Amino acid sequence: MDLNKVQIIGNITQDIELKQTPNGQNVCSFSIATNRNWTDASGVKQEQAEFHNIVMWGKLAEICGQYLSKGKKVYVEGRLQTRNWEAQDGSKRYRTEIVGENMIMLDRAG
Repeated sequence: MDLNKVQIIGNITQDIELKQTPNGQNVCSFSIATNRNWTDASGVKQEQAEFHNIVMWGKLAEICGQYLSKGKKVYVEGRLQTRNWEAQDGSKRYRTEIVGENMIMLDRAG
């Protein structure tokens, strides 16, 4: 049995831009920052931010484009996917992203 499932809660780092593919499918991509806090061996508090690339499709992309914006706290559930392509300079590029399948807005309506 295999499992590819991701659940994160974090803050959106940029405004969402809704686009359409040539065949009319809605898609949006954005980034979520999550923070990790800990105290190191010498007792100093440390903090580390991690940035996650998110892609939403279809009706969920439309909802994200309408209601989400920079700074909002959001829960995203989905799966990891890695894309690859050839850059203009001929080098091979990779990007791992979370393909969102569920989203919950965690900020109060304002």
